[in-house]
This record gives sequence, C-alpha cells and structure tokens, in this order.
Amino acid sequence: MDISDGVLTAVGNTPLVRLRRVVPSGCAEILVKVEGRNPTGSMKDRMAQAMIAGAESDGRLRPGGTVVEYTGGSTGASLALVCAARGYRLRIVSSDAFSQDKLLQMAAFGAELTLIPSEGRVITRALILSMIEAAEEFGREPGAYWTDQLNNADSVAGYHPMGEEIWEQTGGRIDAFVQSIGTAASLRGATAALRRHRPGLRVVAVEPAESAVLSGGRPGAHRIEGIGIGYPPPMWDPTLVDEIVPVATADAEEMARRLAREEGLFAGTSSGANVLAAIRVGQRLGPAARIATLLVDSGLKYLSTGVYRR
Repeated sequence: MDISDGVLTAVGNTPLVRLRRVVPSGCAEILVKVEGRNPTGSMKDRMAQAMIAGAESDGRLRPGGTVVEYTGGSTGASLALVCAARGYRLRIVSSDAFSQDKLLQMAAFGAELTLIPSEGRVITRALILSMIEAAEEFGREPGAYWTDQLNNADSVAGYHPMGEEIWEQTGGRIDAFVQSIGTAASLRGATAALRRHRPGLRVVAVEPAESAVLSGGRPGAHRIEGIGIGYPPPMWDPTLVDEIVPVATADAEEMARRLAREEGLFAGTSSGANVLAAIRVGQRLGPAARIATLLVDSGLKYLSTGVYRR
C-alpha cells in the first residue's frame, strides 16, 4: 500500500506536460509544469511549507503561535493549508483586487481575513504597500510570526525540488526556463537547482507590460495576480536572468483561455503570461530547442474573475 502520512506529503512531484496546439510552427518545444496538481492548486504550497518549516526549526514560530501574511490569495491558501495541518492560527491581509475564489479558499482552510479596499479592483504599488503595512502591524502582536514572503529566503529552498523535478523529467535536456516574477523566490529556487546541472541554461523572467519595472519602466495597474508588485522585489537578482519579457494582461488572459480550450490545461493569468513569453522566446530559439515554464496554479482560483466569466 502507498498511504501518505498527511496532506503535506502530497506537495510537489507535479507533471511536466508538452504543449501541442497553442505552440506555432517553427517554435521550440514548450513544456509546462502543472503546479495546479499541488494540494491547494498552486506552486505556493512549496514555499509555504518551506517558510513554516524554517520558522519552526529556529524558534521564530512556536507551538500555539499565529502566522501572519499579506497575499493576493495563492500564498495565503498555501499557508492556510500548512497552518491547518500543523495546528497554527493564521491571519491574512488581502484585498478585493484579488479573486473572490482565492479569498473563499483561504477562509475555508480557517484563515482570518482582513481586506484592504482597492481602487477599481486593480493591483497597484500603493495597494501592495498598504497590505504589507497592515501585516507588519499584526506581526508585532505577542505570539505572532510574520512570514514576510517578499523578504523570506526560506521560500527559495522550497523551490529547489521543483528545479530538480524539471531536470529529471526532461532527462537533462532543457535549454531555457521561463517564470514570472512575484517575490522572485520560485525563479531563484528552480534556477539554482537547474543551473547546478546546466550552468549555461537560459533563464527568462516575465512581468506585466503595464508595470514593467524590472525592464526599466514605470509602475502601473494590471490584473495579473501574483506578480508585478510595482517595484523590484527584495529577492530579485537581475544577474540570474538573461532577459525579461513583459506581457500585457489581456494577452495573458487570452492565453489562459486558450490553454483551457485547446490543451485542456486549466490555469491562471500568470500561467498564461508564462506560456506566451515561452513561445516568444521559443520562436527565436527555434524548433531544436526545449523550454520549460510553469502553470503556477489552477484556473479554479479564477472562476469569479474576468478571465473566465465571459
């Protein structure tokens, strides 16, 4: 018998799938890591588990403590899963700018939500900073531990296994890795593992075209949840990437819909941005190349948004 000892053992070891219909002729082979197969439907289960384990190991988080975080939803749901499994209270700061599905999922796992109102339900630098300020205040309360995802290096280690999985699943044949930038932990963690095997791997970062600050542009409002906070995140390291590809929200949403209709892969908007960026890179590298990217979460987290409510 193969019986898992608790839900957290189900994190990781997600499938790697070749795209067949959305990739144009003459393009490189595009492989997607289906992170929606994690327990909450997101790759963030990896980082949440790593952040809680790291805090437990050095005493920052003690039995009976309260975990605090600001989040657009996926990190919050992942933390809520881990806290439910490990027996911690969780206080989440979020906003009405993010998917109602994500907010409901966090609450279903037992998270206590504080919502910061947004202007026009779009993601802006000001909104992110307001969320951070509220979470920092909650984190000062007795017995509280603020995971502080933008600065928490424990999260990077949570993505090392993802890079190793990609290496093993590709049989060591991979030319480029593409990932969108939220905290930058997933790009750093996966890249570190992949480049241990192949130092010359091409690494491509993705950001919203409306807020292309990593490319030297000005911050702006967009609707690609989980990425594009309006300023370079503290864990961002530009020396790790070979190029940055900006993708417009509307184009990312359309690719997410195409993935569902044409590939049977149900994912969110940042996943659409990843695939579109991978295709753009793949058209330059040509059909002999192989590119891996991430479907970072499940489309079930976006049913109430304009991506799928049409």
